[in-house]
Amino acid sequence: MNLRFLSLLAGVLLLAACAGNTPESTTATGTNTSTTPTTATNTAGQPGSREDFMKNVGDRVFFDYDKSDIKAEGRQVLQRQADWLKKYPNVTVTVEGHCDERGTREYNLALGERRATAAKKMLVALGVPAARISTISYGKERPAVVGSNEAAWAQNRRAVTVIN
Repeated sequence: MNLRFLSLLAGVLLLAACAGNTPESTTATGTNTSTTPTTATNTAGQPGSREDFMKNVGDRVFFDYDKSDIKAEGRQVLQRQADWLKKYPNVTVTVEGHCDERGTREYNLALGERRATAAKKMLVALGVPAARISTISYGKERPAVVGSNEAAWAQNRRAVTVIN
């Protein structure tokens, strides 16, 4: 009887310990590996954080079909990104180029690279050192929105600035 009671008590205590907040851990690349949702008590909105960047600046610009020219709305986003990056000079970023599903894999990888490079060039022109910005193209391999219609395609034609 006492053994059952102690086993039950141990199980309850173990469950109670597991139900507490999980401490955040970070990988060598700075990636948060916590499964705890971001709240006001951890990194949400802290100046210089990824969350601050995404919430207050915006991380993406969009492109017209088969184009890599930065539109007016994109220039405004990139201006805010440049201002933020100048405020936090130790932050480095990667600009990802993306495409919609139309076209070949090879064509879209090249188009994605042109989009990422266009965004990087604008950030550099706005005063961000080129050494702080890398680029990568994912072509059509990482859609933001799944679908074969103009609404989905428009969201997938983008350059995304990711805090490293």
